[in-house]
Amino acid sequence: MQLTKIKFGTDGWRGVIADDFTFENVRRVAQATADYWNSLVGTNKAAIVGYDNRFLSEIYAKLVCEVLAANGIKALYPPSASPTPAVTFAVRDHKLCGAVMITASHNPPQFNGYKLKAHYAGPAGPEICAQVEARVDRSLLRTINFDDGLKNGTIEIYDPVPAHVAAVKQIVDLRKIRAAKVPVVADSMYGCGGHLLESLLEKSACKVQTIRGERDPLFGGISPEPIGKNLGALCHAVKKARAQIGLATDGDADRLGIVDDKGKYVSIQLVFSMLLLHLLRNRGQKTGLVVKSANSTVLIDRICRANGLKWAEVPVGFKYICQKMRETDVLIGGEESGGIGFQGHIPERDGILANLMLLEMLTVTGKRLSEIARDLQKEFGASFYDRIDMHFPLTKREKFIETLRTKVPKELLGVPMAQMKDFDGVKYICKDDSWLMFRTSGTEPIIRIYSEASTAARVKKLLEHGQALAVKIAKG
Repeated sequence: MQLTKIKFGTDGWRGVIADDFTFENVRRVAQATADYWNSLVGTNKAAIVGYDNRFLSEIYAKLVCEVLAANGIKALYPPSASPTPAVTFAVRDHKLCGAVMITASHNPPQFNGYKLKAHYAGPAGPEICAQVEARVDRSLLRTINFDDGLKNGTIEIYDPVPAHVAAVKQIVDLRKIRAAKVPVVADSMYGCGGHLLESLLEKSACKVQTIRGERDPLFGGISPEPIGKNLGALCHAVKKARAQIGLATDGDADRLGIVDDKGKYVSIQLVFSMLLLHLLRNRGQKTGLVVKSANSTVLIDRICRANGLKWAEVPVGFKYICQKMRETDVLIGGEESGGIGFQGHIPERDGILANLMLLEMLTVTGKRLSEIARDLQKEFGASFYDRIDMHFPLTKREKFIETLRTKVPKELLGVPMAQMKDFDGVKYICKDDSWLMFRTSGTEPIIRIYSEASTAARVKKLLEHGQALAVKIAKG
């Protein structure tokens, strides 16, 4: 029987449960991971293996522990599903050689995945993933029984959440948040965020109601991705409770999604911009590079320019933001999908910290979220954003990107072109700052089309234009 080819994508290796994401294949990747970690000189031969609320995640995590322990790497195993940022923080806290997180993040329930974290407490970069990929099936599989590992000390039960919570408390002003009478609805989308925010703020003036906080491997029939179409339950709960904000986290709690005091979903592009202004104006943090992914809002550029800050644009994927955070002092790094990292923390996105930072913003300003978003756009310009995914043949993706790169239009729907960027897909930027961006998936037959403009109508038209252009190139 031919073995499944293991390929790491933008954020780890993912597959369909019982199809390609099987016990056998997870063991194969775990053995390759152990071989890679054992090749490193001077690192602590211990790692943590976390897991989310997906079907069989805790079993897959045990299998990884069994393989690591058999290869001389002590494995720490959480007693329950834990947020990815908590698992990643444990790498720094205990000086581990790395971490594995069994999660498919925001993917549909039939998927599971294997996220690899490096010794620097952040996403493993392309070079590390390539080394693990290259070691798959190069050595014989070694494994032990989980219970035997517990008995002989090569596997240890360890809860990473308390240490992570303690670190977060050192960054946000939890005392001020707890004193504020801000009604909140937290939505864990059946993921491993659970009731964490509620427990952090229990017995305080800040009342938190949690929805979808229990485990459901089917995620209520949706993908645990905190975007508008999946947050109807949160919008309804915010209106019903007359809450000032709705705070959502994805399946493994490293990304966030926000609903305002009117029960309306707020674009992450605006959330990222509001958080940057909060750091600058309310917390007085005015040093450090601002990093954004290539599909992030132009509002970040405008805010940085107005405040004399330098900013950098990197390819999509938090591992590229992480790289910048390791290279230099970064004030904040954010991506369109809801991952945000902060100065003074691990080089990793953290949905729990980001949500608390938003609560801090509300308590410090005394304003409602809708008011803050309105004032932001009044000062720095209106921003409307959307994206679509469309089917596109894998065999034609290279020609598609090359055509977009070499046949740059002079204008887009009546607005002259200002610039074309091609370091991650192709991005057309117009002179009015509106833009249209195309990226292809390396593993799936889809293309992603993104757009931002000062009106919702132009965004809609730009996305329709992008779809039509894709169809035309595919037929050509």
